[in-house]
Amino acid sequence: MYPAELVKPMREDLTSVGFTELHTTDDVQAAMKKEGTTLVVVNSVCGCAAANARPGARMALQNAKTPDNLYTVFAGVDREATELARNFMVPFPPSSPSMALFKDGELVHMLERHHIEGRPAELIADNLVDAFNEYCQ
Repeated sequence: MYPAELVKPMREDLTSVGFTELHTTDDVQAAMKKEGTTLVVVNSVCGCAAANARPGARMALQNAKTPDNLYTVFAGVDREATELARNFMVPFPPSSPSMALFKDGELVHMLERHHIEGRPAELIADNLVDAFNEYCQ
């Protein structure tokens, strides 16, 4: 488990732009029952989360079409919530960071760590924007 003071700014990177944190399995269950489109970001302390994933997610939200629901779980911190969120992302293996877009509870788009690591935030944002334009209202 990482110290709260270490992960606080990493959490705020997403919560400051409208993401809701999912800390428990009950939070995840309730979130995944929401209708419409739902983006779930598996946050992480790694460098590619800081340099690529979180900035890419924030940039993508500047698009005209965005998900109805924005959620995040923090790998290595909210372990049970993260594990359950990842179960909704099957058949993709667990990875951190990662991003999954759901429509009415069905997984429709996935960005795994290997899609994020080493790629600029702008490219990640473009990937998400394409998915938002296809699946979001």
